[in-house]
Amino acid sequence: MLGAQAAAETPFSSAPISHADIAAFADDCVNLKREDAEDYREQVRRLRDKLDKYAADHPEYGLIKTMLSGSLAKGTALKTLNDIDVAFYVKAEKTPSAEPDLLNWLAARLREAYPQMKADQIKVNKHSVCITYAVSGLSVDVVPVQYKDDPDGRGYLFAFDGGKPVLTSIPLHLAFIRKRKARQKDHFAQMVRLVKWWIRIQKLNDDGFKFKSFMAEMIVSHLADDGVDMSDYTVALEKVLAYIVKSRLKTRVYFTDYYPASKLAKSTGKPIEVFDPVNENNNVAAIYNESQRQKIVNAAQNALEAISEARFATTRGRAIECWQDVLGPSFRG
Repeated sequence: MLGAQAAAETPFSSAPISHADIAAFADDCVNLKREDAEDYREQVRRLRDKLDKYAADHPEYGLIKTMLSGSLAKGTALKTLNDIDVAFYVKAEKTPSAEPDLLNWLAARLREAYPQMKADQIKVNKHSVCITYAVSGLSVDVVPVQYKDDPDGRGYLFAFDGGKPVLTSIPLHLAFIRKRKARQKDHFAQMVRLVKWWIRIQKLNDDGFKFKSFMAEMIVSHLADDGVDMSDYTVALEKVLAYIVKSRLKTRVYFTDYYPASKLAKSTGKPIEVFDPVNENNNVAAIYNESQRQKIVNAAQNALEAISEARFATTRGRAIECWQDVLGPSFRG
């Protein structure tokens, strides 16, 4: 394989695989179709209406409101989406404080709201209660958010195994993503989806590969804020991978939308530091160890080399094979 330096000396326009090829692949295989997204949102709207009414009818429980969150709310969902995130805001002073107790309590409330559902359709998951629709098979992860009347929708949720609840804000997260999407209409969200797709391929090939979607969103946001143009997907994806390789994920990633950089801790002592844009004390990459960091960097290096080789491929078939190392066997060019 040819090195990244040699690749940089050849104009991107000469690449056998073009932006149009990647865009067509994304439209066919990566992106959640608009009509499917609308169907999912309608199903979730009905769920939220029912739960919001249940909360209003039972004020003694301290249930407040629901809110759509996650990739469907952000417009970064993949075609393979099979579960949807819904936050259920609850009054902290009226609900259990320990995560297992809180989840079991929430599951009991959801079963009361949906008495027609079978027991196995409402189950406690790792950090949520999962509602599964029998007909469509769609799963909705209902995540409890302990709320204390913050005007910006800040609340506490459990995000790490055995850890304390962390402060975050779903409305501010959605505003954060909308701001980046507005600056690079269509292209920012598409790049997030392509990076998430690359991560998905890595996980299919290696059960031990870990790279959360939220961290991918933050890295793409960091590059967008640094002025990376994402309108050519072959170039932009290469730049994301090159950033991972060059930084080795040792460069601190943070944002100043909602707090000044001076509020960040000098060091967390963790191999990777990627901070929640609405909470300067929350390193969302705190769960990654040194081995996992290195595995991400190695995977990015391999993908970068494959893209470089594709650029110099003498046949389109060989270029497609190289890109399949990045985007998986469903890529046909």
